[in-house]
Amino acid sequence: MEEKKYEVLYEKLRKQITEGIYPYGSKLKSKRVLAEENNMSLVTVEHALNLLNDEGYIQSKERQASTVIFRPDDFLMPRAEEERGAVQILSGSETMFPFSALARTARHVLSMHGQDLLGRKETWGCIELREALSRYMARSRSMPAAADAIVIGSGSEDLYGLIVQILGRSRIYAIENPGYEKIRKIYRSQSVRIDPLTMGAHGILDSELRRTPASVLHVTPFTSYPTGITADASKRSTYIEWARNHHAIIIEDDYASEFADHFGYESTLYAMEPGEHVLYINSFTKTIGHGLRLSYMILPENRKEEMKEKIAYRSCPVSVFDQLTVAELLENGTFERNLNRIKRKQRRNI
Repeated sequence: MEEKKYEVLYEKLRKQITEGIYPYGSKLKSKRVLAEENNMSLVTVEHALNLLNDEGYIQSKERQASTVIFRPDDFLMPRAEEERGAVQILSGSETMFPFSALARTARHVLSMHGQDLLGRKETWGCIELREALSRYMARSRSMPAAADAIVIGSGSEDLYGLIVQILGRSRIYAIENPGYEKIRKIYRSQSVRIDPLTMGAHGILDSELRRTPASVLHVTPFTSYPTGITADASKRSTYIEWARNHHAIIIEDDYASEFADHFGYESTLYAMEPGEHVLYINSFTKTIGHGLRLSYMILPENRKEEMKEKIAYRSCPVSVFDQLTVAELLENGTFERNLNRIKRKQRRNI
C-alpha cells in the first residue's frame, strides 16, 4: 500500500535524524534521489517529507533540499523507550503526552528560574505563558490573540465562574441541549438563568437562536459533548451574526479542538470576530493531562480592559512553575510536535 510506503520512509528518515546520521543543519537527499533509492514515487517521498516537516524534524523549501532542524537538546520528541512511560490523555485512543518530555522541560524550568518560582504572582497569569499562547494561537489557529487579552485559570470550570463575574448574573445564558452537564451545573451554582437551546445536525437550531432572549451564548463548536457535533462554517457565521444583531457575547468553549486534522477544519469563532462578541476559552486537560489544572481565556480585543477591570481583584490560582513549564512546552516545540504525532496516528487509523 502507498500509505505503508510513506510511513516506512518517514520512520527511516526520522530515525536517521534523531540518531545523528543527519545532524542539525544538514541537508537530506533530494526527493528524486530518495525516490530512486527507496523504489518509491515522488508523491510518496513528498508525503513522508511533509510529515517530517509538520513535526519539526526538517524544514522544506520549494526547489531546495530539506534542511534538518531537529536538535536532541531541544526537549522535543522522546526516544522510543521513553514513550512507554507516556500518560494516556484520551481514553481508548493512542493520544499520549510523553511524561519524559514533560519531566525534562520541568527540570529545565527549575534550573532556569530557581527560587524565583516561589515569589512571583501575577493577576492575569505569567507574561511568559500569555506571550507563548499568543504566538501559538497565531501560528496554529490564525487567531489575533494579544498577550494582554489572555487570562490564565485553573481549569475550564474556574473560567466558567470567572465569566459570570465579568458578564454579570442578570443576563440569560444560553447553552447547548444536550450539552456538557457541568456547564449547566456551574452556571446554576452561580445563580444565573440558563436557556437550553436544542441542537440540530450542524449546531444549535436557527429557530432556537431566533426565539431565545439570552444575551450570552455558550457553545462548543468542535465535537460538542455528548452529541459529537461540529459546527460547520455556515453555522459559525450564524452564531456571529446572531451575536452582532443581539449585542450579545459568545463563549467559545474550544475544548480538545487541537486534535482536529487541520485539513478542512473550520476557523474559530474568535478568529472570525475578535473585536467585540467572542470570548474564547480552552485548557490543557486533553492535550497534556487531567492533573494539570491550567486553562486560559482570550477576551474580545475591544473590550478586554473593561472586562479585566471586573476581575482585577483576583490572583491567578495556577502555580508559576506550572505556567512556566507549559510556556516552555509551547516555545520549544514539544507541545505541537506531540499534537502532530497524535494526528498522524489518527489519520493512519481512519
